[in-house]
Amino acid sequence: MSRKILVLAFTLIIVATGIAACSGRSSEATGEEAVLPAAPPTAETAPISPTAEAEQASPADPAAEAPQEAAPPLTQPATDAPEQAASPVADVSTLNIGLEPVAQGLQSPVGIASAGDGSGRLFVVEKAGTIRIVQDGAVLPAPFLDITGRVRSSGSEQGLLGLAFHPDFAQNGFFFVNYSDRQGNTVVARFSVSSDPNRADPASEARVLWVEQPAGNHNGGHLAFGPDGYLYIGLGDGGGGGDTYGHGQNTRTLLGAMLRVDVGELPYTIPPDNPFVGNPDVLDEIWAYGLRNPWRYAFDRETGDLYIADVGQNAYEEVSFQPANSAGGENYGWPIMEGLHCYPETQSCDSTGLVLPVAEYAHGAGECSVTGGNVYRGQVFPALRGAYFYGDYCSGRMWGLARGPDGAWQSAALLQQPVAIAGFGEDDAGEVYVADMRNGVIYRLVAR
Repeated sequence: MSRKILVLAFTLIIVATGIAACSGRSSEATGEEAVLPAAPPTAETAPISPTAEAEQASPADPAAEAPQEAAPPLTQPATDAPEQAASPVADVSTLNIGLEPVAQGLQSPVGIASAGDGSGRLFVVEKAGTIRIVQDGAVLPAPFLDITGRVRSSGSEQGLLGLAFHPDFAQNGFFFVNYSDRQGNTVVARFSVSSDPNRADPASEARVLWVEQPAGNHNGGHLAFGPDGYLYIGLGDGGGGGDTYGHGQNTRTLLGAMLRVDVGELPYTIPPDNPFVGNPDVLDEIWAYGLRNPWRYAFDRETGDLYIADVGQNAYEEVSFQPANSAGGENYGWPIMEGLHCYPETQSCDSTGLVLPVAEYAHGAGECSVTGGNVYRGQVFPALRGAYFYGDYCSGRMWGLARGPDGAWQSAALLQQPVAIAGFGEDDAGEVYVADMRNGVIYRLVAR
């Protein structure tokens, strides 16, 4: 399939009337940390995303002021997302969705997970370093885990960022977190539940991985177990602006990549079928690379397909797709491309061998930073089954994405609410939830 067809079929283009306040570049250009605003955005201000650093256009950034020329064409066709068997949805644009609050009073929630133990509990990740339990619509008074003393959360993209329960949690009590340590570096660690099922043992920390971070942004932070039982760790390119440190296409660093490791024995071992095992030019942990800042990715619990939302530089946000039968090794293109476009757009680029996103949207209507979601596999709202839902942190807009009966990807904007969408998650039954970081509310996705 040609790039032209991909752009016509899959791209959600919003005509940019100006770069949103939260999509400029000033703090990214210096690698400085940004502080989240306490107030909701107004016509003059916009929140700084937990995943897309404050990239404010400024006189110090001449590229932000100068009008851009039309983008030259790609010099080589890029690679389509591989064929797969994602569940078809008749017409995603006809879906009518809403958000119903299920819990409130949380402090900067950035993620939601379930333990898969049939308890029906939701575990909510709070940026400062706590995990809270939501049960039957109530936030339990005591945190499940509190490691605030170990976490640096002063930067907008630092903090306790990810949570994944071991597939055998009901038997072994293990779960894994991703957080910024007091020096701002990435730590992936395993913890154990205590004798109280609603309290973890903070002294049980066992380190899995430590990665030095050169800047306070683009930390990635998400964790997910795949259907293969391996842990997938998403890391951003290390921060700065425009891949300052050159990590996006550098396969001798763990940054800018999706890692895949076996945590059956700590700290971890390398799965023998990882795509680059034995290649001296690529680290064995790498499953895929060319990522800028993967902020939330999820496996379809029914098909095993992987959806990766990758935060853009200052123009386009994207969602990539990896089918369940992938052998890994994908190059998602950053910083050669941003979304479906050469980066920067004023230059041509060679996209040979790159895997293009299946959906993108442009900044310009308040959008600034994509937050990846989940494929709905619940039973309460049959009309939503098979559709992948994702959103934008700044605008509160949500989209649905799915393959139609003809196999073509469809993506449509379905809802906009005054929420700072920082994370999605599923409960044990496959119902989908949304974390509003600004207002401290957890919502359930519903069909209207």
